[in-house]
Amino acid sequence: METAALKVPVTETTNLPQVSGGVAVMKALIAQNADTIFGYPGGAIMPIYDALYDFRDSIKHILVRHEQGAIHAAQGYARVSGRTGVVFATSGPGATNLVTGLADAMIDSTPLVCITGQVYAHLLGTDAFQETDVINITTPVTKWNYQVTDAREIPQVLAKAFYIAGSGRPGPVLIDITKNAQLQLFAYEGYEKCDHIRSYRPKPIVRKNMWKLLLS
Repeated sequence: METAALKVPVTETTNLPQVSGGVAVMKALIAQNADTIFGYPGGAIMPIYDALYDFRDSIKHILVRHEQGAIHAAQGYARVSGRTGVVFATSGPGATNLVTGLADAMIDSTPLVCITGQVYAHLLGTDAFQETDVINITTPVTKWNYQVTDAREIPQVLAKAFYIAGSGRPGPVLIDITKNAQLQLFAYEGYEKCDHIRSYRPKPIVRKNMWKLLLS
């Protein structure tokens, strides 16, 4: 009996190196000097964990026994090291187990970047196995969250995630990446750190003369 081979989507053909979304995540973490990750694997985030194996000499992964333990450990790491803590978790209950830690990090101004796996993009909204609307669930307890469904977004989105998490009043950011985006091959143009977002002001400018205008 013949079995259908898994088709991995590939973006446009160029002279640039083709990498998967999972590899793009690893390259982003290395560029951000994030050499320690706390996490617990699961089906929806396995492509990222597969990529992590090839970067095991550069990135240390701390395997916990529960996702809540991972995010609290990342909080402690961030407070002690002065760096941004990084957390991996899978979809559904894996992602929802992060909520207490996200709320705590939000209150305590602890910089975290949490990366969660998600079901394939075409299954979103279908009540698929371990599919949870983690974006709407975590909106009240994160500085920013975003769902990636195309691997080409990963470098820019993670650059924004680290910038938002560590600037201004620090706090947690959650990036939800669908499984197809983790597997997708695309032309990798490199990683560039973010230092400005037009709609985000980590240090608002207070114009003293505005008080006079408001009181007049």
